[in-house]
Amino acid sequence: MPRHKEAHLIDRIGWLRASVLGANDGIVSTASLIVGVAAAQASPATILMTGIAGLVAGAMSMAAGEYVSVSSQSDTENADRTRETEELATVPEKEREELVRIYEARGLDRALAEQVADKLTAHDALATHLRDELGMATHTAARPVQAALASAVSFAIGAALPLAMVPLSPAATLSWTVSIAALLFLAILGGVGAKAGGAPMGKAIFRVTFWGAIAMAATAAIGSLFGTTIA
Repeated sequence: MPRHKEAHLIDRIGWLRASVLGANDGIVSTASLIVGVAAAQASPATILMTGIAGLVAGAMSMAAGEYVSVSSQSDTENADRTRETEELATVPEKEREELVRIYEARGLDRALAEQVADKLTAHDALATHLRDELGMATHTAARPVQAALASAVSFAIGAALPLAMVPLSPAATLSWTVSIAALLFLAILGGVGAKAGGAPMGKAIFRVTFWGAIAMAATAAIGSLFGTTIA
């Protein structure tokens, strides 16, 4: 009889979170930067160069930040793994009792909890404790390089979307064109991210477009203020 295979959404959490965060940040930060500089009456060439610089700097920053952050999580997981290995070697009875109490708290009676703890410990003691005692599993393990690459690439793709509107837009309407395009891109991203993660699409779309609009409005106001002051 063939084995039943299930594709759970939690398996996507590592790359999905980094990708959605990177693309969202790329769209919002680059569009806001372009709108702010445009509101300050900068030339189209200056706006384009500013957007390109923002794309490169943002992608590198996202990669570095994600790598450092997820590496810290990985270090913590490794430390816990080492501690559990030592405790299993030095105080196995206490570790067994921890498992028994965990299974009792989940609804098993004492005798069955002991039987389950003994069976799982005999099969793979370390994996059992990491999973049931600490909540660590393979599909949620920290992957720093994967997260860094996903963040950098997704940020660059997200940033390229509003940036591509600069040479295509008349100078007089550039701010509006980029803003509207960015909100459309954010709505699509919110929908795609919600679909991939099994979340309600309406809520996700509203969330990303609302905060994107706030960010662009704030930078436009600051750009207009400084542009008027300098002029």
